[in-house]
Amino acid sequence: MVQGKPSGRLGRRGVLKAGAALGAIGAAQISSPFIVKALGEQPFKIGFVDPLTGSLSLLAVSEVQGAHYAVDEINKKGGIAGREVQLFVEDSANDVGTGVEKIRELIDKDHVDVTMGDVNSAIAYAISQVATEKGILHIVPGGHTDPITGKDCAWNVFRICNTTSMDANAISEILIKKFGKRWYFITPDYAYGHTLQAAFVKNLMKAGGTYEAELLPIANSDFSASLIRAKAYKPNVLLNNMGGLAQIDCMKQFVQFGMDKDMALGGALFEIESVLAVPPTAQAGWWDMEWWWDQPGVPYVKEFVTGIVDRYKKPCSARHWFGYVGIYSFKLAVEKAKSTKAIDLAHTLEGMELPPEIALQPGKVFYRAGDHELMPNIFAGEVHPPAANEPYNLFTVADLVPGDQAQPLAETGCHMTYPS
Repeated sequence: MVQGKPSGRLGRRGVLKAGAALGAIGAAQISSPFIVKALGEQPFKIGFVDPLTGSLSLLAVSEVQGAHYAVDEINKKGGIAGREVQLFVEDSANDVGTGVEKIRELIDKDHVDVTMGDVNSAIAYAISQVATEKGILHIVPGGHTDPITGKDCAWNVFRICNTTSMDANAISEILIKKFGKRWYFITPDYAYGHTLQAAFVKNLMKAGGTYEAELLPIANSDFSASLIRAKAYKPNVLLNNMGGLAQIDCMKQFVQFGMDKDMALGGALFEIESVLAVPPTAQAGWWDMEWWWDQPGVPYVKEFVTGIVDRYKKPCSARHWFGYVGIYSFKLAVEKAKSTKAIDLAHTLEGMELPPEIALQPGKVFYRAGDHELMPNIFAGEVHPPAANEPYNLFTVADLVPGDQAQPLAETGCHMTYPS
């Protein structure tokens, strides 16, 4: 990547790989010029790897947009400790090998100060291990699989999105009470899907339920055979654990087959990017939102939402918030630690509570010291078609579940150790 690439632009390799995703991110991300206050100071470089192409690209683009929004906001206010912030974005193309290659290039060639990524849990897991090998601070904005901050937790790795167990635990009781204990899972066959389904099954078994399940490729597009088998099983609830374009295809086919009349829909995540891409009949079910834009009376939320919507001409999502929090977490750590050493930044982030203008939700939002998992609220509720005059109001919150209640530290399997 060309050194000194302005914040807000994809680097050379990212431009070649991102393709149509670059258009989705938009020209509005190009940052205004930054005047370096401390002459001779090198800019802070943030490396961000996400699948800007492939089945998870809708979610990745929003994460990167949120990160760009934060970088530009920070630079307009003088940067971090008077130093410009530059964002280096690379496309993992939804491929583990590519993601690992990109993170190594960012560290070894571009000499970034911190790394972030990936939406794909398998890539997020792999690149976090590279960051640990290199001894660099790493933040996972949106890869959910449990081991990242669970049994394979590491001193330098912090995560913003929930674990799969947190998301499953927050919605399981609602699904059981409202619809029953006979479930059918359609699950992606990779790290995210495996740990998510396992968490759901654990909760269902405790309640005396029964289930059948199918594991399908992460980018699967034809769900007809799976849906036929699901219909024959006659479940109370179909849990669609797919993500991105695969989840969208599954939801469309679900209503095309008329299955919305036979069973309820639900699961962990049905993100707003995906909800908007399906017909109104498929805008249904009970799910988690890991952050939700409609929070009347909560300080700073309206300003953030308005800023994202005005800039990107799309609804403000949890993915925007993930990217935004990732950038600000690095800023907060550097300024509090008065250091750029990874070990100092990690110790500083442990237990750190996000200020209200970054947390953007009620209550205490903090990085739990024992596993480096962010403890936010989980917004559990119902997806539904919007009213005619409220095109983005697609979800009604039924419950706010504190993150540390959704998964206590003792259940994570994390045993945090630091280098001597």
